[in-house]
Amino acid sequence: MANILIVEDEKNMQSIIAEYMQRGGHSCFTADDGVDALMILKNNPMDLMILDVMMPHLDGFSVCKMAREMSNLPIIMLTAKSEEEDKLKGYELGADDYITKPFSPKVLLAKVGALLRRSSITPTDSMNAGKITIIPTSHKVFVDGQEITLTHKEYELLHFFMVNPSQIFSREQLLNRIWDYDFEGTTRTVDTHIKTLRQKLGDEGQHIVTLIRSGYKFEVSV
Repeated sequence: MANILIVEDEKNMQSIIAEYMQRGGHSCFTADDGVDALMILKNNPMDLMILDVMMPHLDGFSVCKMAREMSNLPIIMLTAKSEEEDKLKGYELGADDYITKPFSPKVLLAKVGALLRRSSITPTDSMNAGKITIIPTSHKVFVDGQEITLTHKEYELLHFFMVNPSQIFSREQLLNRIWDYDFEGTTRTVDTHIKTLRQKLGDEGQHIVTLIRSGYKFEVSV
């Protein structure tokens, strides 16, 4: 069972989402706007947030950005728009997945389950590559001894690369491995996440190698 924060100003939609999350065995907290959502996040431990983009007082993009400064919890954004640029903006701010209205509550519950399972994977021991160290049990990442903050998907990408060094993966393969359940984005989503991951890794971002027309690989010289 997980604590899920549902941030949706439309009461009927909020109730439907909460009902399905509870059917899945989860506890639900609800907020009608972004300001209330941030207050709940500050005062309650949350495992995942379902966040509407269009809300009064503070929109979903702003909430996503502020939430990322407080926590690395998985975030699914709800939107009535299907424009690619809106989705890419959400991913750049730290969202882990998107679902466009109207949507199936069952699909949303499946997405929630997938993100929760991935965020709870806890293999033992630390992993090292170059000056990068990750601790899977806590999802902590260090570069040259300094801890850095990654979003859930950025962490998953880095962990996947480090588990599979020197292997070439196409953008489509990375989408299938890291994102799933009727993912609504495009391969540009992969590029966006890798761009921000490289920036956060600093000089160590060079280990993520772009291969023209092929995809990406993670390579560390011995």
